[in-house]
Amino acid sequence: MTDTPALRARAAKTAMVASLGIFGLLVAFNNVTDYGSNFAFVRHVLLMDTTFAGNALRWRAINAPLLWHLFYALIIACEFATGVLFCLAAWSMARAIRGDAGTFRRARSLVPVATALGFLLWFFGFSVVGGEWFVMWQSHDWNGQQPAFRFYMTMLAVCIFVQAPE
Repeated sequence: MTDTPALRARAAKTAMVASLGIFGLLVAFNNVTDYGSNFAFVRHVLLMDTTFAGNALRWRAINAPLLWHLFYALIIACEFATGVLFCLAAWSMARAIRGDAGTFRRARSLVPVATALGFLLWFFGFSVVGGEWFVMWQSHDWNGQQPAFRFYMTMLAVCIFVQAPE
């Protein structure tokens, strides 16, 4: 395939998927190498100690350091896995970039899987579990819903673009 609009679209798709992969890996790397910064976030969300005073939902709070670390480890593992899946998809797409339509379509098959994992982490984990179960939205200091929204919406947009035909 010579330089065509389809090739340029494939290159854009591959670059966007690679960017998501690097993002996921970098977030996981940051959380491992600076464990305490975001561990404090997880601890406060699970403790619900910065939600509204007199909050009737505080019975949901988790006051068990082992569980805080387990939640955080699960978050980091999902970030890492999301990054790896996006990187594998980008690698596969890059290798198939000049191939026929069927080859490129098969090469992008991991993108929805990576997107689903990222969506589960940043929508279900942060918006549903953190935001609604642990009412993270009530905290002025420890509310991660807006960044999480940006992450999963970006992943969804890239996934939709990548799945569209060239």
